[in-house]
Amino acid sequence: MAENENKIYVTEEGLKKLQDEYENLVHVVREEVKAELKEARSLGDLSENADYDAARDKQAQVEARIADLEGMLKNYEIINTKGGSRQVRIGSTVKLQFQDTKEEATYTIVGSTEADPLNGKLSNETPLAKAIMDKKAGQSAEVNVKKPYTVMIVSIS
Repeated sequence: MAENENKIYVTEEGLKKLQDEYENLVHVVREEVKAELKEARSLGDLSENADYDAARDKQAQVEARIADLEGMLKNYEIINTKGGSRQVRIGSTVKLQFQDTKEEATYTIVGSTEADPLNGKLSNETPLAKAIMDKKAGQSAEVNVKKPYTVMIVSIS
């Protein structure tokens, strides 16, 4: 297994969001769930106690998310979004022209945890990002999807 195969790529802002979510889950939500479990237990028979079952389900979800976040926070790499590279990299903002429609779109290539395509943040794991990775402005790339298409990289910043 490659060293960075499970690495997550985040911006400084994305890392802060992950850290804040982790702190909230560990120090606030986990305590709330413990209190809900205690309250539900005090109601008696656990075999037919819907509140207890709901609290246990919530506890399992919270603990699973905490474990996910712990894994991410142990294996991340900060991506530079300041630009300056001549090639498309994670952190690059690229202006693309779709060759079939001649429409242009601008995307910032980010790690999958920060992807938000509607706001111009494209995961490095998408077919489009993979196709343009390491290419330079002026180069074209074919995106290998069910109906392949070609984009030209107009600019990189």
